[in-house]
Amino acid sequence: MTDNAGVAQPRIRVAAYVIRHHDVPQLLVFDHVGMPQAGTQVPAGGVRPDEGLEEAVLREVAEETGLLTATVVRHIVVEDKPHPDTGQPRRTSFFHLQVPADTPDEWEYDVHGDGQDAGLAFACRFLSLPLQRPLADDQDAWLDRIDVRWGTNSSADQPPSKFNFPHRP
Repeated sequence: MTDNAGVAQPRIRVAAYVIRHHDVPQLLVFDHVGMPQAGTQVPAGGVRPDEGLEEAVLREVAEETGLLTATVVRHIVVEDKPHPDTGQPRRTSFFHLQVPADTPDEWEYDVHGDGQDAGLAFACRFLSLPLQRPLADDQDAWLDRIDVRWGTNSSADQPPSKFNFPHRP
């Protein structure tokens, strides 16, 4: 998609930090079954025409994980970053969502719907926060916007301040 000046318009996307509060907060992630090179990811994908961002993030979570119990807590940030493989512009809105504490620890889900992921199998699970390793495509870059202690390899002795932290360089 390009504008009148021939400049490529970004693909509008959403990404979900789905948090389950257990003994410690945990982040929902998934791996592509049979495609380890894709890396560990959070639910994310494109926004349909005439679809609101909150509606899109809930749809993506449901399509990629099967979870229908997620609720949006708040919008976190908008990230403008090119696709890692194609270089095409993307604009991704990251959201903080929550699910009940009794959500299963792990499951495998066959993706349904009419999107690019239809027919793929995802191995879903919760990882304790802070994460021990970064997610694919730096998807974890904004976890500290929920709580500074939840960034990748965060120090346990950081102050418990929340929200409004500047983006990491």
